Amino acid sequence: MFPPHEMGKAFGMFGPVMTISSVGGPVLAGWLVDADFFGTGWRMIFLINLPLGLAAVLAALRYLPEYRSAGATRLDLPGVGLVSVAAFLLVFPLIQGRELGWPAWTFVSMAASIAVFALFGRYEARRAASGRDPLVTPSLFRKRAFTGGLVAGLAFFSGMIGFSLVFSLYTQLGLGFSPLEAGLAALPQALGGVVGFGIAMSGLQEKLGRGLLQIGTVVMAAGAATLALTIHLAGTDVGTLQLAPGLALAGIGMGLTMAPFFDIVLAGVEPHESGSASGTLTGVQQLGGAFGTALLGTLFFNMLAGQWSFSAAMQVTVWVEVGLLALTFALSYLLPRHARPEQQTA
Repeated sequence: MFPPHEMGKAFGMFGPVMTISSVGGPVLAGWLVDADFFGTGWRMIFLINLPLGLAAVLAALRYLPEYRSAGATRLDLPGVGLVSVAAFLLVFPLIQGRELGWPAWTFVSMAASIAVFALFGRYEARRAASGRDPLVTPSLFRKRAFTGGLVAGLAFFSGMIGFSLVFSLYTQLGLGFSPLEAGLAALPQALGGVVGFGIAMSGLQEKLGRGLLQIGTVVMAAGAATLALTIHLAGTDVGTLQLAPGLALAGIGMGLTMAPFFDIVLAGVEPHESGSASGTLTGVQQLGGAFGTALLGTLFFNMLAGQWSFSAAMQVTVWVEVGLLALTFALSYLLPRHARPEQQTA
């Protein structure tokens, strides 16, 4: 939909929407749970997708232009099936393993996911070599910048989304907040994200490029460390106002990191690969969210089962997120220094 010189603007708007949604979702969900419409309780958090989905369909029909390619591609259904099975084999045992006592099949499943991911890669390479349309263009994985960006994105989104879940559990189970209060407690992070994006889009994204992403991860880690220190000092008496500074600082760092992320990673691929690359990045974002939710959630509940206090378990979880941010920072050196000139925001 966008010419090359407008790509930066398009991705620049994508980031704030994701940030606001990631924290606005729990606020909306908390309100819906507390309101208990029609006696549905927590189920309304799923039913709300019906009017939202309908609105999205109507908006798409009204605003999205119709596009038909002269050489229409065919959907790679076997590839979709393979990558879906591989993701399921990895994420499902991480979610269920702790509750079931980590039976042998959970480890077999995670090992099998590696084999299925490898099979997926081999299938995609053969499909591309035969002239058919692959789900993911194999040549992307021969580019160090793109593969580094995928791993960096996996680490970043795992920490960010996994932390959001654990923070919600901590405030409700550990501090006794209602679902709505828990959602509102995380609001400073969303507001900080908007501020971070505003700072990035003021011209720093074009000037600093990859450096802005690195600054963002450092600021976000500093915010997480501030949050951990606050919880350590205040214990179970910590309140929303005390949590706000660390969350806001982490949100600013999140905005600074995400603003240039997609542009920088996509700068390492060829123009004809950009469609497959952007789709793969979005898929990794979703996989990272699922993986982070399972990993950090499992860690948090394992510590509680080991008689750790809620405060101690939350602090360890925060430091794990800091570790994932440090990994993101290190991997960022594999990325291009700047987006392509035609992709940068005018």
